[in-house]
Amino acid sequence: MTSTSAPEVDQRPTKGAGRAKDPATRKAALIATLVAVPVTVVVAGITFARLAPDTPAAAPSPTATTARAQATTPVEMAAPALDARPAVVCRALVSQLPDSVRELRQRPVTAGPEQNAAYGDPALTVTCGGAEPTVDATADVWTVNKVCWYAEQKSDATVLTTVDRETAVTVTVPLSYEQPLQWVTPISDTIVASVPSDGAAPAGCRA
Repeated sequence: MTSTSAPEVDQRPTKGAGRAKDPATRKAALIATLVAVPVTVVVAGITFARLAPDTPAAAPSPTATTARAQATTPVEMAAPALDARPAVVCRALVSQLPDSVRELRQRPVTAGPEQNAAYGDPALTVTCGGAEPTVDATADVWTVNKVCWYAEQKSDATVLTTVDRETAVTVTVPLSYEQPLQWVTPISDTIVASVPSDGAAPAGCRA
């Protein structure tokens, strides 16, 4: 008697089996994705906000070496006649003056370009060949780069005049320019190179 065996059933999973998801599972996954994306964006935004500066960087403030806007018109100055020797000395001085005093650029003058110079706006002026002031032991005198200056305070400017040179040089510094002695530093260098000393510096100016 021949026995008949039950047909074998292939129990291997068929292609694609197990991949299908029921509608409830797919809906839950979609909701999780929609929630995760906005959360990621929010986190990124918070991180960027923390790293970014609170306020934009301020523009740099002007400094002593920053060029300021100024007029280019001639500065009105007097030009009294000079004796022969002072005229030669003043011509040498003016020809060697710098093009700028700190950030102030040189401007033309209305008279005496061989003995006068001007810088900036308001104008800082240089006059060569004027009268040397008489100073005593109580006078305000200052040495700047080996040049002795007498300081006289006016209502609108500080007037600095050399008191140790063969020919006097006067620099008028408007009050809007603070610390007037600092403005005569480059001019002092030119004076040392072009205006001989008279060897009679006041006691307050001696090193």
